[in-house]
Amino acid sequence: MDDYNLPFWIYLAVVTVFVGGAMKKILASHLSAGPTLVAWLGATVLVERLWAFCLPAVLLLVLLAVVYCVRSDSGTGLPAQGKAVFITGCDTGFGNAAAKHLDSLGLDVFATVLDLTGDGARALRRSCSSRLTLLQVDITQPQQVQQALLDTKAKLGLRGLWGLVNNAGVCVNLGDAELSLMSNFRGCMEVNFFGTVSVTKSFLPLLRQAKGRIVNISSPAAPSSNNAYWEQQHQQLLQSLPPALMEEYGEDYITETKDLFQSFAEHANPDLSPVVDAIVHALLSPQPQARYYAGPGIGLMYFIHSYCPLSISNRFLQKLFVKKTLMPRALRKQSGLEANLSLNNNNEEKLQPL
Repeated sequence: MDDYNLPFWIYLAVVTVFVGGAMKKILASHLSAGPTLVAWLGATVLVERLWAFCLPAVLLLVLLAVVYCVRSDSGTGLPAQGKAVFITGCDTGFGNAAAKHLDSLGLDVFATVLDLTGDGARALRRSCSSRLTLLQVDITQPQQVQQALLDTKAKLGLRGLWGLVNNAGVCVNLGDAELSLMSNFRGCMEVNFFGTVSVTKSFLPLLRQAKGRIVNISSPAAPSSNNAYWEQQHQQLLQSLPPALMEEYGEDYITETKDLFQSFAEHANPDLSPVVDAIVHALLSPQPQARYYAGPGIGLMYFIHSYCPLSISNRFLQKLFVKKTLMPRALRKQSGLEANLSLNNNNEEKLQPL
C-alpha cells in the first residue's frame, strides 16, 4: 500500500467511475450490449491516457487556484466612508440586517421599506446612525421608484451611488404548478424580475457617476420560515381550487405540501451573517466575485445541480427538499388499480389447470 502515491488513487477512482458507468449503461440499455461496451471501454482507455498526461497540470492548476483565492481574500477592503448604497426590501431579513451592518461600517445607507411605521423601519431607526435614510417604496410601482430616485439624488448631490443591492423579493407559492394560481406567478415576476429591472434601470445613471456596483440577491425560499405565511397560502389555495382539481389531488396531499414547507422553519439557520458578509464583500472588495453562494453547503448543492447528471441532481434535490410520503389522490387510485390487476393476474395463473 505504501508504494502507491496519491495520483494513483485518484486515477483508480476515475477509472472505477467510468467502468461502473459503462456497466450501468450496458445493463440499462435496450440495444445490443456490443456497441455500448466498445464505446465505453474506448472512452475509458482515452481518459486513462489523458489523465496520465494531464494529472500534473491539473494538480498545478488546483494549487494555483487555492493560492489565488487565499491572496484575493487577504487584502484589505475599499474604504467605506463617503460611499452610498441603496438597498431594497429592508423591512425584514437580509435587507434589514445588511442595512444595519453597512451603516455600522460608515456607509450612507438608503433603505427601502413597504411600511415606514412597521417593526422593521422602527428597528432600523433605533439601531442605525443619522446617515440612514428610510424610503417607503413598492418596487412594482414605477411612480414610487422614481420618487425614491429623486430623493436619493437630492441627498447625494454630485457624489453618485456606489452600490445598489436588489434584495426585495417574494416567494408566493411552492408546490405543484397545477395547484398554483396564475396570480401567484404574475405577482412573483412583478416583484422579483420586473421590479428589480425597474429599480436597476432607474438608478444606473447614479451608479455610472460613481462607477459603482450592483448586487442582486436571489433565494428560492424567502418566506419559508414564516408559518403564518404558509397557513395563509394554504387557506387561500383551498378556497380557490376548482372541485375537479381538489378531487384529483386530495386535501391531504395539499396539506402535506404546506406542512413540508412549514417544516423548513425548524431547520432554518437564524444566522444571516453569511449573506450579509457576501453583500459587504461584493460592495467593498477590490476583487468582487461574480457569484456568491452564501451559507454552508450551498456551493456544493449548486455544483451538483449544475454539473452532475440530471438523474443524480434530481435525486439529490428530492432527498434534500421533497420529503413527501403521499401521492396525489389520482395517482394513488391508479397505483391501487394496477396493484389489484397484477394480483388478479397472478391468481388467474395459479388457478390454471396443469
